[in-house]
Amino acid sequence: MSTMNISLPDSLKAFVDEQVTQRGYGTSSEYVRELIRKDADRLHLRGLLLEGGASAPAAPAGAEYFASLKKRARRHAPG
Repeated sequence: MSTMNISLPDSLKAFVDEQVTQRGYGTSSEYVRELIRKDADRLHLRGLLLEGGASAPAAPAGAEYFASLKKRARRHAPG
């Protein structure tokens, strides 16, 4: 694992320390890693949404589509 050092103003350092304590992180590094993962996920989702928005429209979903979806969900439901 690589190391990265960052400088923060006192107010941000206090905020990070508070979040670590309140949210149960072991270290400030764990908190920052979680923020980075969430940002990466957000950017990935944004890319997918933009890709979907730029794609050609699909056929409308009607009653038949939803009936088929329910049937598939029931087959995969536990119990």
